[in-house]
Amino acid sequence: MAARLTDMEARRAKPRATAYKLTAGDGLCLAVMPSGGKYWWLRYRFAGREKTFSIGVYPNVSLKEAEAAAQKARTLLRNDIDPTEDRRARKFALRMSAENTFGGAAELWIKHNTPRWKPATLEKVRQYLDKDLLPSLGRRPLANITPMELGVAVAKIEARKAHNVAKKTRQWLGKIFQFAIAKGMTSTNPAEYLAAVAAAAPQSKRQPHLSPDELPAFLQALDRYPGTPLVKGATWLALWTANRPGITRTLRWSELDLDAALWKVPKGREGMKRGYEHITPLPRQAVAMLRQMHKMTGTFEYVFVNRNDPRSPMSNGAVNAMLRTMGYGGQQTAHGFRHLVSTALNERGYNADWIERQLAHGDPDAIRGTYNEAHYIEDRRRMMQAWADYLDALRVGAAVIPLRRAAQ
Repeated sequence: MAARLTDMEARRAKPRATAYKLTAGDGLCLAVMPSGGKYWWLRYRFAGREKTFSIGVYPNVSLKEAEAAAQKARTLLRNDIDPTEDRRARKFALRMSAENTFGGAAELWIKHNTPRWKPATLEKVRQYLDKDLLPSLGRRPLANITPMELGVAVAKIEARKAHNVAKKTRQWLGKIFQFAIAKGMTSTNPAEYLAAVAAAAPQSKRQPHLSPDELPAFLQALDRYPGTPLVKGATWLALWTANRPGITRTLRWSELDLDAALWKVPKGREGMKRGYEHITPLPRQAVAMLRQMHKMTGTFEYVFVNRNDPRSPMSNGAVNAMLRTMGYGGQQTAHGFRHLVSTALNERGYNADWIERQLAHGDPDAIRGTYNEAHYIEDRRRMMQAWADYLDALRVGAAVIPLRRAAQ
């Protein structure tokens, strides 16, 4: 049996005119080239073919290291795995891991979702990624990102008290990694359990709103207020419908069917939370006010136009500014009208589903039933007409009995 190659023999081997090999046993050999280079090779057979597995360059790879590598290759062969193909697959996976970065996955995810997002959603996603995630994570391979690393990124957002931003960021991180897994860019989702370490957000402050006992004085003060009928009209419409302030001040004439006493906010409309379609039945008082308003602004796109530029809607703070001038600053806000109406209707025992639909809570498409049943149009029409009549009685100082619920 031939003696096995020693490290001294490998070190002293001199180049010759042609390449030659020094056997190290079990198929392992050291190939000595005319240039002086020395290479570890393992000769083996796989699927009936003679093949050579390159292990490395001597002396960078020592004899001991070469023997260990050869032993690993033989172990693969015993399990019917070609060591050359195994190495190629591992190199490919490593290269893809380096190329599949968080920034790349985020861009593909955005591109995939852009057709179904509203422009405002796309802008918000871009803003959050560019500011809070891409600077630290953009070039990181997806496979190397850990839950702790993502937790640190989100904790920085929470540290500046931006808890809503942090919540959205956690959601989008999870979706980006889910998308990357589906695309074969990574195999794990380190964002899966981020909610478990989320900082406690402070309780949101409810918008100030008046109590029912304070309504008569407020309504009478609103009647006396000498300001523009545009701002007063927007305020009354908020009281009559409980729609969101952003939707009310940007009401378009094209959304109104005054003959049918309906206000139809189309799906995807800006200012409408989550972009749902919303249909609002209008009480007689609202229809009458809007017909009067049409004489003033009917030639423009918006019902409540901006005083400085009638091509634009009323400013965001116009109603709140009027409320402060009336002396109700800190007691009532434009958004607080929604709380006021919701509280009043719930206290009077109206169907909770009607009230939630009036407030545009939840997706009407997800509610089973026919068109009118899903939107509760006629039920809400009776409810809101009774509410508007009740407000009329309060503002003229009539003796009124508490608002009674309609039959359900």
